[in-house]
Amino acid sequence: TMPLAEIDKPLLLSVLRKVEARGAIETARRIKQRVAAIYRYANAEGADLANPATDINDALKPLPPSRRYPALTDVDSIRSMIGDIERAGASPVNRIAGRILAITAQRPGMVRFMQWDDITGIDWADPHADCSEALWVIPAERMKQELHLRSDEAFQHKVPLTWQAVEALRAVRWLTGRSPFVFPGARSGLKPISENAIGYLYNREGYKGRHVPHGWRSSFSTIMNEKVERELGADVRLLADRLIIDLMLAHTPKGMSASELRYNRAAYMGRRRELAQVWSDLIMEGALPVE
Repeated sequence: TMPLAEIDKPLLLSVLRKVEARGAIETARRIKQRVAAIYRYANAEGADLANPATDINDALKPLPPSRRYPALTDVDSIRSMIGDIERAGASPVNRIAGRILAITAQRPGMVRFMQWDDITGIDWADPHADCSEALWVIPAERMKQELHLRSDEAFQHKVPLTWQAVEALRAVRWLTGRSPFVFPGARSGLKPISENAIGYLYNREGYKGRHVPHGWRSSFSTIMNEKVERELGADVRLLADRLIIDLMLAHTPKGMSASELRYNRAAYMGRRRELAQVWSDLIMEGALPVE
């Protein structure tokens, strides 16, 4: 409601500190970035205004350290957990969602909002059809929402699907195929399962404080990177796998610029598919048939 020329640094800081007082440190910084962008736009149109969002970072609270999620990081424990979850007296939709989460190692929100239209390379009518090109494509807009990205950073994320993932998806399609969501909630086929559905399942089966839904990403990164490190002596080309593992998690690999990442996100799909299958074979060994 105020003219842009009347908003100065102290006023902006007073607003941002109210946001910080709620504990929303990252949100305060995103608001500051949005304000800065508005003033840059106005000045590009000839306004010639002082931008109150410049040079105020030191007056804001520092970002909290990255959160470490509880995660199992040895294969035997993971296999035991998968068995426990599969034998749990829980909704088959929630159990299969947990299986897909483990196999793909994607963010829980991405699995919750997975839609049938996002999946390609599977002939649903023929259970024996080749599925070697099965792919889950997460649209750029959904990535943006999940990661709170600015529009110029939004990107489409491609996840190769292993045969174990395809098997699980075929099983759940009998239950949820009429919903747009692969894993709809019990009350409405038009909404996904609740944010806490998989986490509550893990807690009930004794994994509270030991492994959370987001922990699969740490499990995947730790085990697969350790595997690469052990095998490096045999083939130095495996150094590239460290970069590819980060790409599979939709992370920016160390040493890669933003522009380089923009071109590399869809690269190495053949090797990404191979690594996905290695991971899937490791953790799903001895798992019960999906049902």
